[in-house]
Amino acid sequence: MHAGSRAPAIVLRSSAQRQVDLDDYRGRPVVLVFYIADWHPVCSAQLQRYRDIGAELEELGAELLAISADTVWSHAAFASVYQLPFPVLADDSPRARIARAYGAYDFRLQMPRRALFVVDGSARITWSQAFPDAVDPGSDGILTALEELRSAISR
Repeated sequence: MHAGSRAPAIVLRSSAQRQVDLDDYRGRPVVLVFYIADWHPVCSAQLQRYRDIGAELEELGAELLAISADTVWSHAAFASVYQLPFPVLADDSPRARIARAYGAYDFRLQMPRRALFVVDGSARITWSQAFPDAVDPGSDGILTALEELRSAISR
């Protein structure tokens, strides 16, 4: 998926009792973080970094949703250990269905891949980037994309 594309629908479980729907975030920007797996060393560092920039994301009016093909039970333990304040969504049934819809899937390796998307308040992708497994994408691209989105809206 590229800038200007409509974001595919997302309805995924964040716990055994709760589902998160991308439509719930209409009117505000959303950062979608597709990551390989809970407990993966690079993914763990990446998501901790996003936890640590929570105030900046909030200032920019953005919500963050982390997505992997692990189960809600794995996500619950992972989010608890790393004190992740944002929803961690289980793309596990069928496995990586949403990752495939966003093009965040490596068909050769048959596994999700690391990718970031910024979606505007009307569910349009405004920025996206994919990364190799061993590369932590950091937060600069996300923050720059959100700042540009805010500037475009305020014009």
